[in-house]
Amino acid sequence: MATRGKRKTTEEAYREALLAISPGTRIREAISAILQSRNGGLICIGDPKRLAELSEGGVKVDAPCTPQLLYELSKMDGALILSKDSRRVVYANRFLKPDTSIASDETGTRHRAAERMARQAKCVVVAVSERRSCVTLYVNNIKHVMDAIPTLLNKATQAIQTLEKYISVLNQTMQELSVREFQDMVTIFDVCRAIQRLEMVLRIAKEIEPYILELGTEGRLIELQLRELVQPAEEGDLVVRDYCREKPGVAWEEVREKIAQLPQDELLSLGSISQALGYGPNPRTIDTYLSPRGYRILTMTHRLTPQIIENLVLRFGSLQQIIRAPKDDLVAIEGVGEVLAERVRASVNLLRNQLALDRR
Repeated sequence: MATRGKRKTTEEAYREALLAISPGTRIREAISAILQSRNGGLICIGDPKRLAELSEGGVKVDAPCTPQLLYELSKMDGALILSKDSRRVVYANRFLKPDTSIASDETGTRHRAAERMARQAKCVVVAVSERRSCVTLYVNNIKHVMDAIPTLLNKATQAIQTLEKYISVLNQTMQELSVREFQDMVTIFDVCRAIQRLEMVLRIAKEIEPYILELGTEGRLIELQLRELVQPAEEGDLVVRDYCREKPGVAWEEVREKIAQLPQDELLSLGSISQALGYGPNPRTIDTYLSPRGYRILTMTHRLTPQIIENLVLRFGSLQQIIRAPKDDLVAIEGVGEVLAERVRASVNLLRNQLALDRR
């Protein structure tokens, strides 16, 4: 959702439009009925005053939006105009008259008017094709031909299977990174490879999200699977925070955002990731070991709050220094008492032993 007081971006409007016409909604139920009866229709969702200026004729309805009402009104040739929240039908059987100078690649009269209307009025227009039995969504300058639910489920399932394979490789990569961190033998290649795998998983997950939006209530199981699968990828922020080179005025969040914005071809190059982290474009020139600050490993113990982890890192500077610190030094950290200091030691040792067992 867009922040209150700020205009929605096209992407935000598109996501909301997908949700508004996804399975389980009033509009989708009406669309299904229109398709089953082999009729067509145009549904405009936006500012009624603005849409009324760009249309003429028809009748003023001003009634609550129900699937049955939408279906019956769609039998007329003109377009339906709904309020911004799609809860009320304001007009029916309206003739759309957008600016004909607006470019459109559509050949059909209905779809051409829908595309121009969406672009000119910055609104959402749903065009139901009578001949092709398909639904096309126009949001501002975005056009999206909606797939049938079985087709969407098939695409989403295939994407989930691909994601599972990448997650398997990611888990192995992160396990190797954790082992090397305890051994204090991490190289820039280990770090860049882990970040590369993490980012690739996040990008695949992002490609699945539109399927879930479009599936609506039919995509709940896919959504649960996706949430479960992407949990390991949430470590990406902590890896960047552990290893990005400190520079005045540059926060680790900026480094993370820079990596997230790398084009796909640059993401495949470890040199691009190394440069984003602040180590230069040629990882081979970096022959020294890197020492993690400890954010990721300490978070994995599930014993410490983010603030206590921050205090430990600020005080000791690296994971190895935290591990080797005497108990009295740990207790001196704000928020860490004697009991918690012992738990930290025990949790870190337990994690190290578990990693050693997993490798066997």
